[in-house]
Amino acid sequence: MTKKIALFPGSFDPLTLGHLDTIERASHLFDEVIVGIFTNTSKQSFFTIEEKVDLIREACAYLPNVRVIAKQADLTVNIAQELGAKYLVRGIRNMKDYEYEREIMEMNYHLDDTIETVFFLAKSKYTHISSSLIKEVVYFGGDVSDYLPKNIDEAIRRKQNEN
Repeated sequence: MTKKIALFPGSFDPLTLGHLDTIERASHLFDEVIVGIFTNTSKQSFFTIEEKVDLIREACAYLPNVRVIAKQADLTVNIAQELGAKYLVRGIRNMKDYEYEREIMEMNYHLDDTIETVFFLAKSKYTHISSSLIKEVVYFGGDVSDYLPKNIDEAIRRKQNEN
């Protein structure tokens, strides 16, 4: 039987509890979930790629079938093909996310119709969380600990103390 491999691509800057919930739920459905950290050139990064890899690996350590990789910017379907992933995992918080992700799904399907996109609807407690919002609150000194894995919250606090 073919191993079911899923790719969850994103910038994850920072990884939130909403992201982690999606990863955990996907880990129950697939043999392997690859968290692919891609650079989003339109966003200012809080963590370096190396820091993100280490932090996300630590946050996902309790999930044995999850691995974390960093990749240079490329088409997601190209990376999925390279990794042998036949599924793309995406989280949906609201209709705006759905409309955006639907367009991407259609293009990905056009590029490779053997790769399926699987949407996970965010649990209601995570629908208002985004990495961009987290970064903005952190910038102004707000507490975001309720929305982040403990190790990532601690890493953010360390960075704040350095500045």
